Amino acid sequence: METHQQNLESLFNKYSTFKEGTLSGRYITYTDIENLLVRLSTVFEVETIGHSNNAIPIRTVKVGDGPVKILAWSQMHGNESTTTRAVFDVLNAFRDLSEMPLLNSILEKVSLIIIPMLNPDGAEAYTRVNANNIDLNRDAKDLTQAESRVFREELDRFQPHYCFNLHDQRTIFGAGAVAEPATISFLTPSMDDERSIQPSRMQSMKVIATMVKDLELYIKGKLGRYDDAYNENCTGDTFQTMNIPTILFEAGHYPNDYNREEPRKYICYAIFSALNAITNRSYEEMAYEDYFKIPENEKNFFDVILRNARIGEEVKDVAIQFKEVLHLGKILFEPIVVEISDKLSEFGHREIDCENNKVTTLEKEELIENVIVDKIAIKNEILIINYENN
Repeated sequence: METHQQNLESLFNKYSTFKEGTLSGRYITYTDIENLLVRLSTVFEVETIGHSNNAIPIRTVKVGDGPVKILAWSQMHGNESTTTRAVFDVLNAFRDLSEMPLLNSILEKVSLIIIPMLNPDGAEAYTRVNANNIDLNRDAKDLTQAESRVFREELDRFQPHYCFNLHDQRTIFGAGAVAEPATISFLTPSMDDERSIQPSRMQSMKVIATMVKDLELYIKGKLGRYDDAYNENCTGDTFQTMNIPTILFEAGHYPNDYNREEPRKYICYAIFSALNAITNRSYEEMAYEDYFKIPENEKNFFDVILRNARIGEEVKDVAIQFKEVLHLGKILFEPIVVEISDKLSEFGHREIDCENNKVTTLEKEELIENVIVDKIAIKNEILIINYENN
């Protein structure tokens, strides 16, 4: 009889066969997933539960008919699309590999509803906020937005036993105070200002501990935990207050992968790990205290650091961060100088030792903060700064 881990490995070894090949890159809109939803509707229940402010459908996909109800949603922030790609990988696996014991067991024991794109207007504009410039993840209390109300109506109708809140996080986060990016991070939000640990929150802590244990086989050292300060306006905090075990999944940076294909894969794996743990109740074997052993995320990374760069007459460290910009249907990563300092304590996803040589723009101008620097000159060499070289 296969163990929890063996079940997952058997499935994960087949990842390339169920990865949704039509979805790639960071810019994913409703147009990109519409035909996929039509195709999935021949196998699963696909419903339109409402519309965005700009009248784009908000749709759900229901998988399984079991007694344990789980609600998952992605792209609550329109520019966070990695988990949307991952949920279509998950759905493909259920469609194509339902005979596998792991998936068959989940389908029998779980009713899973996925909202692949909660904020289609934000996805279209590639913004965190919706068309009214409102962060839906800060609208859980007041429900001022159409998307927030549609979402809450679905929650109230479905009455889930668990919630999976799927997001992307910025490249600035490391998995603790070490030179490791937080490729995947988790959080079980707080229920109150005191960050109480009630039974429902303890449950989600154990599920997260199980996922981390499973993921450590692949990305050990690159797993983080978000700060759990309470915010009554946040969706996860609100649901946790309702005693619904809620888990925040965050896809972060993986070395040399700004399109986040590796984090996509590990989010897919994490979702199956959680579903497996909930289905067979293997999370009960974990101690909730293991959750607190996960390194807390720290803002300790820049995309590029130029070490020992001579700027004028002084030797400095130069931090460069990529700004994601939508242009003609593609995401450009603009390298911007964000800090020039004597010695930066942060890490760089790419670090270049300039060896005390003079560093300028191609026009021989000194580097200054808040300018775009896609090319720089070091001595007599031209260095291209872009995400593909990271």
